[in-house]
Amino acid sequence: MTGAQETVVYEIVESPLGELLLVGRASGTAKGGTALASLSLPGQKGRAVVQDGWRRDPAAFEEIGRQLSSYFSGRLTRFEIEYAEGGTDFQRRVWRALEDVPYGRTTTYKEIAARVGTSAVGVRAVGTAIGRNPLLVVRPCHRVIGADGALRGYAGGLESKARLLGLEGALAP
Repeated sequence: MTGAQETVVYEIVESPLGELLLVGRASGTAKGGTALASLSLPGQKGRAVVQDGWRRDPAAFEEIGRQLSSYFSGRLTRFEIEYAEGGTDFQRRVWRALEDVPYGRTTTYKEIAARVGTSAVGVRAVGTAIGRNPLLVVRPCHRVIGADGALRGYAGGLESKARLLGLEGALAP
């Protein structure tokens, strides 16, 4: 996650889901700011872990912290932040499709597969790409559900997925 011209920075932000670990690359954006590389939830499979050499930098995450606070209080429906580039070409196509799923709505793995031009056979690959999304909450993989309407596969846990969908009003009572 490091490069010759960048420093990995992190911050821990409180949320209704618990402590969120934000990881970014300083000087990783065109504006010279911090590009968000990872947002992890407590108990998440594959959660980022603070490494030696990373620097805690609350100031680098003030804006994303503000946006997260607004999201969790129901005032923000779309994040406007810069992400660090990562993943394969296929994963990036899937992740872009996730960003197009509106707040308060859900979609299915099959619908995401169709959006990225993958056949029904490719639904499993789409699910794998979604599962590797390093930016939980801000890149809304929680909005993807099973074709039968059931909550399925969320790296942050199904309880967190249900809480996020409930916050957005996307779960039927």
